[in-house]
Amino acid sequence: MEQTYYILLYYCYTSINDPEQYREQHHLLCLDLGLRGRIIIAKEGINGTVSGTQEATEAYMQQMKADPMFASIEFKVEAHHEHAFQKLHVRVKSEIVHSSLGHINPNERTGIHLEPQAFKAMKDRDDVVILDVRSDYEHELGRFKNAITLDIENFRDFPDKIKELEQYKGKKILTYCTGGIKCEKASAYLLEQGFEDVYQLHGGIIKYGMEAGGEDFEGKCYVFDGRVAVDVNKVNPKVISTCYVCGTLSDRMVNCANAECNIHVPICENCGTSLDGACSETCKNHSEKRPYNGTGYYSTSLNGYDPYRFAKR
Repeated sequence: MEQTYYILLYYCYTSINDPEQYREQHHLLCLDLGLRGRIIIAKEGINGTVSGTQEATEAYMQQMKADPMFASIEFKVEAHHEHAFQKLHVRVKSEIVHSSLGHINPNERTGIHLEPQAFKAMKDRDDVVILDVRSDYEHELGRFKNAITLDIENFRDFPDKIKELEQYKGKKILTYCTGGIKCEKASAYLLEQGFEDVYQLHGGIIKYGMEAGGEDFEGKCYVFDGRVAVDVNKVNPKVISTCYVCGTLSDRMVNCANAECNIHVPICENCGTSLDGACSETCKNHSEKRPYNGTGYYSTSLNGYDPYRFAKR
């Protein structure tokens, strides 16, 4: 019988007094449940994406919600046919999403949370601006119809773009991102900078797809697991990204087969085949080019990876 797996996407801004100690116990919990994924722990909270069997993920969610520290946590749950990760990483960092906005506490002040149906009802109004706070490679693959996008490589560059948004100060600003975590600080920062009517899509694009059918989200949603990109729109889907090589419409995200290049862009199947997985003739003939298996996805070598290496019992 085929095993059912689930992918959990979640975050929670909460006070963790000793992140290092909590990392150790949380690492053990994930190991005992057989989970894989990436989890970041900081004094300001937790941010994670993990995959595991139905039984394991249900047990994980139950244990997390039973902890008073994470009473407000919300999980976005998606079924999958296998693990979405090869490894488990539980790390301590200064922020649960690198933002350069460490002074902001979303639990004190942030934009008004809009549930997916409320966001859907509000997004097309004349007094509304929809703002994508994700990185350029994410919104180039998929974004809401008529959304304002920012040319940023990383979320930490968001504050540098505030001047470009000054023209919208008289509008209602609806921010959105993949799962909601970036909007917590982006919307709070907008308020700090004098924007008055600021909202955020609660649960992000993923929850919007689950609860509102993904209507008017054009393209695919970039995700940070082995799936790379997922369909969101079940109502009026549309491909908006173009092949890096030939310019035809394509939402097939791949890495260049040349490991030295490794550029992460859409490349259609025809160009992928003709260039043997590379993004150019130069990369096709490069000494570091990896064998192309037709997917454009190259698994990171496990290099003797041991999930118990940093576990302390």
